[in-house]
Amino acid sequence: MNDTVKLLRECDAGIQMGIESIEEILEEVKSEDLRRFLTEARRKHFEIGEDLKHELDKYADEGKSPNPMAKSMSWLKTNMKMTFDGSDQTIADLITDGCNMGVKGLNRYLNQYTDASENAKELTKRLIDIEEKLAIDIRRFL
Repeated sequence: MNDTVKLLRECDAGIQMGIESIEEILEEVKSEDLRRFLTEARRKHFEIGEDLKHELDKYADEGKSPNPMAKSMSWLKTNMKMTFDGSDQTIADLITDGCNMGVKGLNRYLNQYTDASENAKELTKRLIDIEEKLAIDIRRFL
């Protein structure tokens, strides 16, 4: 398997994880501003996800689901924190942690899969930008 497919797969898993994380807490959000930031980020994740699926189709690849252990740990952390404090501050904290982990992982994959196509690298950079922007946008809720 070439670097392009590997990078696209990691982006695919990251996009799914990001969308699921946002959807998991969205109904708990109290602030309309925070809800708007999260909804917009989810929409952008879907858009990049569509572009990514188009790229993966070129390689007849179905993509990659998030790691089940990472998914379970994220769910557990979110539900425990939200049980004790379901405030917008907690939500912003959880999402910021997720964004930071996503940015770190995606940059690692960019450095690891150096022979990936420019399209794959560009999609990865777009996803990193969305994650970084969301973390900045929601700082005021921390």
